[in-house]
Amino acid sequence: MTAKNPDVPSLQAHRYAAGLSQDQAAARYNEVTGNQTTLGGTTINAWETWARSRGQGSPPSMSGLLILCAAYGRGPLGVADESISPTELIAEAYERLAVEDQLALKKYIVDRRATPSTPARALASPGPPEQVGPEFTLTVPTVEYGNPDLCVFSLPNPQPGQLLDLTWDTFGYGVERLSQQIKNVGKRLDADICFGINEAGLAMATFLASSRFSRCPIGYLRCNKVRDGIELDTNSFYPETAEASTIVICDFEVKHADVIGCITRQLRTRYPKAELYFAVFGAMTKDRDLEVDSFDDLTGAKIMRAANFEAIFIAATMSPPGIEPPLELR
Repeated sequence: MTAKNPDVPSLQAHRYAAGLSQDQAAARYNEVTGNQTTLGGTTINAWETWARSRGQGSPPSMSGLLILCAAYGRGPLGVADESISPTELIAEAYERLAVEDQLALKKYIVDRRATPSTPARALASPGPPEQVGPEFTLTVPTVEYGNPDLCVFSLPNPQPGQLLDLTWDTFGYGVERLSQQIKNVGKRLDADICFGINEAGLAMATFLASSRFSRCPIGYLRCNKVRDGIELDTNSFYPETAEASTIVICDFEVKHADVIGCITRQLRTRYPKAELYFAVFGAMTKDRDLEVDSFDDLTGAKIMRAANFEAIFIAATMSPPGIEPPLELR
């Protein structure tokens, strides 16, 4: 709905999805509170006006957002039980919230992940594959006022010194985790192009473009190894887009080599005014402990920082020599 109608804010789109008028949404809000509130349709209108444009309307409070999540989660018939995050309701207007509410929203997300009744792994699939190890929170570079805390899982290697062959379950689990991280970055991320590096990255880009970016155009970056590094094959595909575009780059893993740095330099030449985001399945750690305390404990941290991405998304951490995608996709 929001892809086809970009002028409709997420707050209003969720009301439409629940099949409610503004007055009905207000009545549903009051029902959720046990009719201890007397909210009216004019308040719903003021909130949606605020989400739609700057300088008009008034923002909902943090408590109001949580009640709206429950109200709209009941669906058109009022009997559903869909879980809606407050970050989904105000995806494109998050940075216009009061600073106190932004901090409260970040704290709510972190606490919700840590609550036993809603474990972090529930953000992706019903249960993690056998290859998936402990999960932890990793703080990464992200957009201004965005959510820097990612829920990352580890990939313990039972055979040190050998590549860890991933199953399709693990691969899908990681792509779902990246999708959830993008969804909860703190704003609505609309990509104009989703690039995949080699075949594994292309598979990731295909899923993310469909699930998260309203089937945006998909690009393909085929890397060939040369003596001094890599070069992009002539069979790479670069979709046309507007001058000031948003581009998401998908790669299977980040180790020591500055592959992503080389690629971003070439993409910035081709798309000089684009904002670049980076989604990677596995990031290698410097030490054997996969549950790192800092982003800089990753071997590719300096490389990723130097690329100057708007935001970085990481599904998992891994140990040397790395991981192998299903069917040995390259």
